[in-house]
Amino acid sequence: MDTSSIKVLTFDIGGTVFDWHSSISEELDQLAAQRGVSVDSGRFANEWRRGMFQMLDKVRSGEVPWMNSDEIHRQVLDDVAPRFPALELGSTDLDDLNLVWHRLKVWDDAPAAIEKLRGRYTVVVLTVLSWANAVYSSEANNLRWDGILSCEFLGHYKPSPEAYIAAVDLLGVRPEETMMVAGHYGDLRAAKTAGLHSAFVSRPGERGVGDATEVEPQPDFDLNATDFADLTAQLLA
Repeated sequence: MDTSSIKVLTFDIGGTVFDWHSSISEELDQLAAQRGVSVDSGRFANEWRRGMFQMLDKVRSGEVPWMNSDEIHRQVLDDVAPRFPALELGSTDLDDLNLVWHRLKVWDDAPAAIEKLRGRYTVVVLTVLSWANAVYSSEANNLRWDGILSCEFLGHYKPSPEAYIAAVDLLGVRPEETMMVAGHYGDLRAAKTAGLHSAFVSRPGERGVGDATEVEPQPDFDLNATDFADLTAQLLA
């Protein structure tokens, strides 16, 4: 597509930029080793993440009070941890574990690409994750953005179209001047519904080794990239 009209790139980060699964599973493996037990850390990570989105849907619908992802993750931990009794996680342990979301590892190909893209575009985070999650994980990986927008402050969580519109309004641009970058089909299709352009970046293994969920290009997206280097090449062509 002709990208000359695009001024702003809004980035999903959970799974697209940051490798949440490896970050969490490695932390759990270290914890299990310290305690001399074994745990299916990959299953724990996926159940925790899945539970967060289930709770987030209840927040979006108004079924439960508004809260940010840190609060949601912590509540979900109370449900997930008892399924892995070998770890014997107490309340303080769970509080400490919840902070893993503030030190997520970045996918190796993301930082250089984002820095290059900042030379032409305004590059901003648009995430359902907490502002603190985005700030501290970015800081831990020397990742620079032109801005960070967390849905916790927008009054709507993605994939509600209102979340994308609120972000665009804050940035002072039109939806058609904005492109959502994500590794998740639903996020991009919701952004398109709100009038934004869409760029898909494939993230094989996001949910663990061998995971092949949402990795294939889709014809309804404006751009499809195999990785961040490919995305950069297309956007800077």
